[in-house]
Amino acid sequence: MIKLDISQAVFIYLFFSVIGILILWIFFEQKFKFIYFREEDVYVWQCGICAYTYIDSQNREMSRCPRCKSFNTRKEGGEKSGNKIFKG
Repeated sequence: MIKLDISQAVFIYLFFSVIGILILWIFFEQKFKFIYFREEDVYVWQCGICAYTYIDSQNREMSRCPRCKSFNTRKEGGEKSGNKIFKG
């Protein structure tokens, strides 16, 4: 039989409780991270006129710049330059 003092038993209990809470915290943080930041929902646009970078999550072919109010169209390739769209 294993003999434990009360201080050792309390330490082991608290140690495993904290490890369990830490594992649950990491699990739920990763779960919420994937729910709120899905790649297909967020589109980053860069205006071809004023070079302002903004987010438009409505996935349209055309987007309006909030700074200069010019229209930007989606180009094929998804590059980061000009008024092309890139996923972020």
